[in-house]
Amino acid sequence: MLQDVTVLDGGFAIAVDWDSGTRHRYHAVWLRDNAQGPETRDPGNGQRLITLADVPADISVTRAEVAGEGVQVTFSDGTAAQHFSGDWLQGHAYDGSADTAPAPHLPAECTQWDSNLNGAVPTGRWDTFLSDCEARAEWLGRVRELGFAKLTGGPTNSGALLDIVAAFGYVRETNYGKWFEVRSEINPTNLAYTGLGLQAHTDNPYRDPVPTLQILYCLENSAEGGDSMVVDGFAAAMRLHAESPDSFRLLSSHCARFEYAGSAGVRLTSRRPMIEVTPDGELTAIRFNNRSAAPITDVPFDDMQAYYAAYRRFGEIIDDPAMEVAFKLEPGESFIVDNTRVLHARRGYSGAGTRWLQGCYADKDGLLSTLSSLEHELGTA
Repeated sequence: MLQDVTVLDGGFAIAVDWDSGTRHRYHAVWLRDNAQGPETRDPGNGQRLITLADVPADISVTRAEVAGEGVQVTFSDGTAAQHFSGDWLQGHAYDGSADTAPAPHLPAECTQWDSNLNGAVPTGRWDTFLSDCEARAEWLGRVRELGFAKLTGGPTNSGALLDIVAAFGYVRETNYGKWFEVRSEINPTNLAYTGLGLQAHTDNPYRDPVPTLQILYCLENSAEGGDSMVVDGFAAAMRLHAESPDSFRLLSSHCARFEYAGSAGVRLTSRRPMIEVTPDGELTAIRFNNRSAAPITDVPFDDMQAYYAAYRRFGEIIDDPAMEVAFKLEPGESFIVDNTRVLHARRGYSGAGTRWLQGCYADKDGLLSTLSSLEHELGTA
């Protein structure tokens, strides 16, 4: 609960005191830029109506007082007093120590996992996912939390996977088409189209930006082997940091390179760290794909040997069976992965029987937007 508010430094900032004993400071220019009133935000769509140039560089707070469960602030530029709720201020607090090096951490609402999840793979039913808002919100919430989830009981007609995407967002079309076939080919343009086993990897690291979601949907699977596996890349990165902070630093501060030129008229390249973190230490993405790795040229000579040792160790952690969740998809079953976090793999399979999956890409912003809307409607946000 909010206890008190104080104007600081002649109006340069305010300090808000909470009953927990915490104090958060907010600059006047930041408050004015983020005001929620109709002069600043469109009442219909919430988009900002002003640019920073519309806010005086010397803006100050002339008055601040507790008002209900929030703070009422008056500014020196003559705009109407603005109200900031206590919940909003707490949710957007940025007043922390700038002297402490940030430790890597998971994003909010994410939970890391390993092979212990094998007995509790997050799973939803096709019919309820499509028809029931609560069931859809629960399934999407598990994807947000864990980075992957399964669906069972779906039809076995070609293109059914597009119905999953349509329930929360839009297909991300690529050079592979709206969707692609995952089965053995005589002259494959990608090793995914063979019976070979595939190391755990993220897809399309050579794109910028990468597709942030991937769906794989099973239509036939009578071949021996071919089990699907998933690994929490964030958990692997946190384990690497616990073992060797310097190895984590090397993989997160230098760019790797990725490339793909397996199809006529297509040459895709990118340079990004294998482990991406924000300046405050939040893990944002993993890019790991041995099949698409290009020569690494962005690491200084003096660091290259240690970089390769870190790269090797990261791969060993990813390959550790203790990190892996495995399952065999039956016809009508599918799974989704957050392609910026969860690596997926496949055990090799024999030529006997058939294995036919279809895959497609989508983007996480659509999933998170739909989930947020559903939670708001259901009152579970």
